[in-house]
Amino acid sequence: MSDEGFEELKLKKWLVKQCTEMGITKPTPVQRHCIPPILAGKNCLAVSKTGTGKTLAFTLPLLHVLSTDPYGIFALILTPTRELAVQICDQIKIIGKPMHVKVCLIIGGMNQVTQGAEINDRPHIVIATPGRLADMMESSYDTFFRKIQFLVVDEADRILSGSFTEQLEVILRALPKKRQCLFFSATMTEMLETCIKSAENPPFVWKAEAEVPTVMELKQQYILVRNPVVRSGNLVQLINGYQAKNPDSSMIIFTKNCDTCQIVSEALKKLGFKNVALNSRLKQQERTASITRFKSNHVRVLVATDIASRGLDIPMVDLIVNYSVPPFPTDYIHRVGRTARAGRGGLALTLMTPKEVKRLLNIEKEINYQLTEYKISEKKVLEIALQVEVAFREAAVNLEYDESTEKREINKRKRMILSGEEIYTSDRKKKKNNKKYRNSSETITEKETAQQEQLMSKETADALGIDIDLVKKQLDSVKNNDPLSDKSHRENDKKFQMEL
Repeated sequence: MSDEGFEELKLKKWLVKQCTEMGITKPTPVQRHCIPPILAGKNCLAVSKTGTGKTLAFTLPLLHVLSTDPYGIFALILTPTRELAVQICDQIKIIGKPMHVKVCLIIGGMNQVTQGAEINDRPHIVIATPGRLADMMESSYDTFFRKIQFLVVDEADRILSGSFTEQLEVILRALPKKRQCLFFSATMTEMLETCIKSAENPPFVWKAEAEVPTVMELKQQYILVRNPVVRSGNLVQLINGYQAKNPDSSMIIFTKNCDTCQIVSEALKKLGFKNVALNSRLKQQERTASITRFKSNHVRVLVATDIASRGLDIPMVDLIVNYSVPPFPTDYIHRVGRTARAGRGGLALTLMTPKEVKRLLNIEKEINYQLTEYKISEKKVLEIALQVEVAFREAAVNLEYDESTEKREINKRKRMILSGEEIYTSDRKKKKNNKKYRNSSETITEKETAQQEQLMSKETADALGIDIDLVKKQLDSVKNNDPLSDKSHRENDKKFQMEL
């Protein structure tokens, strides 16, 4: 059965021809097992590793059924990120070109009036992120979705995680009760299992049989950063060494938040490494431009947050770097899934400080795979440490988010209006509040002041990748006239090695 082609799946000839022209001649396991039940009208839940062809597993049967009785709006596809929505939209347009399929993209960052006009034109398939689609439905566009036949939820573990609960409630109210639901995910979560058990019409469930949730072609290692202050130095030395050996390589550097993403990106530019950034604080045009430049190989390094970890298919990526250890194993699985796709090889490296050992152990337990150490010359790291640290500090100082700050303020006011809170206050009330604040600030205890100072320095330290606890310990030792000795450093290194 593993040698069968798309013809054996009873797909229409024009779809098989399109796949052949795209160089896709044999279905992957998720396609082979899920397409027949979907064509039979069953609900479906598929869990398969990243890069195994889940998009085609729902696109082909959608177009097969749609070509028999084309009408709009026929299907709705939900994705957690804008970039994934754009990618799916492009793939459907290519595969559905012979039948002139009309696809509509409803995502944030784009003109809402234009999107409304596209919905009025009744496209065959709507691909949307939950937030923007819920806004559109609350603006009287919900009636257009009364006759959809398919609801597809891609990256279902993320969409059903609770972050989109309010938006999903709005969307599901607008959809017909009689519809075929398809869920696709790279990881099985408790929420997905709950959905299966509580469903009135239990779906067909297929889960890839694999001892390791990451693909076998992927080599996974960690880099031990003994002092968090030189985390950035290790990163720069890693990029420098890897690009020297692999000049045509493309890599994605994942960071934990938007601030760190921008700081790393700007600092690398200062140090001569051409790169683009991708995070939710950038305008949609900038996000699209970053992806386009990276996909076209004009830029070989992409610095991104987790919005790039979901579903993006960029075949030439051969290195994934985690600037720090992800807090959750599922985040790690999705990140490293951006390389070693469709049978290709790849390498995933994670920068780890001694305090992050527990996180790494949790990841190893989840993926059933033991990471080995990737050696980097500490001598070379120390040689560039000062230059790198200056570049990263300058990037942090020069970081300006005027536009994003304004955007957050607007969104805050929107929420206050919806909740009935008071936004504007009189000058008299402002003075009264300021006086009250001044009086209350005089009674703040020394402990509270210390906590506030610690919080502020911690935020700065997190953005720079510095371990504030270690810095505080060193400062305390200086105050006590008992600086940390080289002997204690060596003892700590031995202790950390034992923990690993």
